[in-house]
Amino acid sequence: MKAEERKISGRKVKTVRAKGFLPGNVYGKKVKSLAVQVDKKEFEKIYEEVGETGLITLQVGKEERPVLIHNVQVHPVTDEPIHIDFRQVDLKTKVTAEVPIEVTGESPAEKQGIGTVVQYLNQVEVEALPMDLIEKFIVDTSILAEVDQAIYVKDLKADKSKIEIKTNGDEIVVKVEPPQKEEVVETPIVPVGAEGEVPAEGEVPAEGTPGAEQPAEPGAPSGKEEPKA
Repeated sequence: MKAEERKISGRKVKTVRAKGFLPGNVYGKKVKSLAVQVDKKEFEKIYEEVGETGLITLQVGKEERPVLIHNVQVHPVTDEPIHIDFRQVDLKTKVTAEVPIEVTGESPAEKQGIGTVVQYLNQVEVEALPMDLIEKFIVDTSILAEVDQAIYVKDLKADKSKIEIKTNGDEIVVKVEPPQKEEVVETPIVPVGAEGEVPAEGEVPAEGTPGAEQPAEPGAPSGKEEPKA
């Protein structure tokens, strides 16, 4: 990938983007940080192919630098890249990197409707020489036939003579979870007053409605016995 040394920085980098370039920085151990700019379309094409684990030769003028794409900042609305960090590496020194996990295949458990495959990890950390880094781990879920069956980090396939997986081997990558039960919410039965209306708290039912006390007629027995003399 071709790159040019960048003289513009700060808020003025918007003029760099306006011309179809992306601002970036090259950094690394024993490497002086260098501000650069690369062609946006060329970067997007290469980034789609190699991700953050593929080794790239960055050509700055007459100098060639082995780098990894380490940090891509994107626009919060459009998700388009707006800045890149290139990590310059020593081809003879091991580096750590995050390798993505891609899930493929169809689980018999999910196909039969007895469970759902849930992905727990999207990437794992590995250590290897820059030339030995892989693009991704592929996990085939077609072997998952029962509920609670899982694939762990220790099950990932890699050339252990070249790649060391640093993530805990007992961590779950994918697992068949039982179907979620739907909760039935019961609607409480509320007594209603006249004409189907619910009396407000503290309200006295209107005269003539069920439960309303009727005033006693003059002279009529009240229903209570008078004390005898």
